[in-house]
Amino acid sequence: MSSISSAKRASVGVITPADAFAPLPHGGDVAAARLLFRDAPEPFLDLSTGINPHSYPIPTFASDLFTRLPEPSALERLTVAAARAYGAASGAHVVAAPGTQILLAQVAALLPPGRATLLGPIYAEHARAAALAGHTVNEARGLDELADADLAILVNPNNPDGRAVPRANLLALAQARAGHRGLLLVDEAFMDVGPPDASLCAEVERGRIVVLRSFGKFFGLAGVRLGFAIAAPAIAARLRAVLGPWAVSGPAIAIGEIALADTAWIAATRARIAEEAARLDHLLQSRALAVAGGTSLFRLVRTPRAAALYDQMGRAGVLVRRFEEHPNWLRFGLPPDEPAWERLTEALSR
Repeated sequence: MSSISSAKRASVGVITPADAFAPLPHGGDVAAARLLFRDAPEPFLDLSTGINPHSYPIPTFASDLFTRLPEPSALERLTVAAARAYGAASGAHVVAAPGTQILLAQVAALLPPGRATLLGPIYAEHARAAALAGHTVNEARGLDELADADLAILVNPNNPDGRAVPRANLLALAQARAGHRGLLLVDEAFMDVGPPDASLCAEVERGRIVVLRSFGKFFGLAGVRLGFAIAAPAIAARLRAVLGPWAVSGPAIAIGEIALADTAWIAATRARIAEEAARLDHLLQSRALAVAGGTSLFRLVRTPRAAALYDQMGRAGVLVRRFEEHPNWLRFGLPPDEPAWERLTEALSR
């Protein structure tokens, strides 16, 4: 196993070669929160994820959708719908998978072990996937440092600080990597609420570029386990072959095809969560918590009171996201309804 550099461990605290096979801490672990805050009121209000609390309404399906293997024609319709929704050239450029989590490892494994450089700060799972594929992992602070990496990885918009890299800058990076046999991996998990002109989905043939798109975050259906890789057809075919047939369940295919084509719901939801993000900003700032970034699905706060505030919120039954490697950071998701807003307001006021 190749190593993760000491700089990476110090700045992000992700993993070491010895524990690369161990699961990493994530948001959404309410069971762990119950053990930590045993006297907290139930039910817990989980604001620790960046998942839309207003999920897409799931249609009623015939029972055979659950009893039969998915038809190849259904998967093809899904990839065409995803291509239209994300601006990819065709369904042949789209690979459907049971979540983008599995695609991280599959993309990293397309290359022989080499040097992976990640634009930090970055979600810890990207480093682990690269390490598991045998790459030496380093964290960069500037986009230009990704130019000569075998595997260059960035998240756009970034989690948790919401940093957005303009498409022109990414295309310049791809140009700087021209002729390189490595890959540029751009995780656009939150691009549904990001700058509309920043996506690289339409540009994957302008270099060895792979773009990841999450379905569950924006549509609020993380449990469906659906995500996509957008790449040139030759790269997409390799990923498809590795995943094998029936990688995505029939219900996930059906839900994805319908939701991705529902442009009215998508537009209305973008507007709704943008308004709610502004409301969350106002609430946090009224409690002397400066918002340091984020997207409209989550807001990042930097405060020296982060540890005490996390404890205060947890004892009130409100779970937010903390970061062991950044002890002054807290991330807040959107409350799902008015009672949840009231609980958050009360917890912040204690």
